[in-house]
Amino acid sequence: QVQLVESGGGSVQAGGSLRLSCVASGYTYSSYCMGWFRQAPGKEREGVAAIDSDGSTSYADSVKGRFTISQDNAKNTLYLQMNSLKPEDTAMYYCAAGVVVVTATLEGPEYNYWGQGTQVTVSS
Repeated sequence: QVQLVESGGGSVQAGGSLRLSCVASGYTYSSYCMGWFRQAPGKEREGVAAIDSDGSTSYADSVKGRFTISQDNAKNTLYLQMNSLKPEDTAMYYCAAGVVVVTATLEGPEYNYWGQGTQVTVSS
């Protein structure tokens, strides 16, 4: 059974940092593309960052230069380092895993498995 468990969310002031983690189990971690998505109240889910099995990465324009996605295959863990946080980064953040067609895609429907999410709140 595939499980993705996120942690690391919280409340910070604008300009602060957080690091999200996602521990995966139940499948061969290194063979899947991994992604971070977020959804704010009243808004559609959006892709934030992704990292594929070959190490290729992609980022949403809104987070480029501020967020960094990484993974530790030995620990089956995905990370999202978030710096220079802004109030508009406030959302529920989800980890996802999938066998995708497009390398490191930020398209949610390409992903097969999802975590329960961790809340990030950034105050001004």
